[in-house]
Amino acid sequence: MNILLKKELDNITLFQNITDNFEKELYSVSKIVEYSKGSNPFYPEDLLKYFYMVIDGRIKTYQINFENNKEQTIFIYKRGDMFDIISLLDQQPHEILYEVLEDCKVLEIPIEKVRYWIDTNPTFNRRFFPYLALSMRHTENLAAEISLYETKDRLVNLLLQNVNPQNHFKYQLLQNLSNSEIAKLLGTVRHVIERTIKQLKNDNIIEKTRKEIKILNFEKLLTKTTQMLLK
Repeated sequence: MNILLKKELDNITLFQNITDNFEKELYSVSKIVEYSKGSNPFYPEDLLKYFYMVIDGRIKTYQINFENNKEQTIFIYKRGDMFDIISLLDQQPHEILYEVLEDCKVLEIPIEKVRYWIDTNPTFNRRFFPYLALSMRHTENLAAEISLYETKDRLVNLLLQNVNPQNHFKYQLLQNLSNSEIAKLLGTVRHVIERTIKQLKNDNIIEKTRKEIKILNFEKLLTKTTQMLLK
């Protein structure tokens, strides 16, 4: 099992160049759990007991207004991403929803063990806290974009960040995402996204297949982003 787990965790930054003692401790307390596409396996009470890292596949976390069914995706977690950081830090239930977008594997770790590592393990901290900062920055940027920019501007920015390897949470985010899921990322509805995508296609800026968007003209897209920032 240790060999299998080690193979699954290969190339995940958090577990690279760790000590033998930490590696043994990790393997002794963790296990891999699999979930199928479309399932909603994580609940607030579960996330008070366990901390998770995505090994394979993608999971989204979101909020929904049940009066109008408007949905806002906050994160789409992929390989190497961790959750729920808020419950980990404040030890309180986090009322947020999860959905598995692709068949996935996650590493399940007792949350008290992760808190112990935060208190005692400098190697773990040197990887965990930069990730925490990225998570906070992403949430801050999401709130700012929804408040300050129109849907077309937000989509243009998302397209650019999708090909930016420096943007942890948005890089290659749009692969295999439907227009409905893109709309939820941007806090709007599908027909608005479809209208915006059509405009960008007519301007020969992008090419859209069923679940993939290809940028044809970076210069035009960058120009639109500059215009967005100057508004």
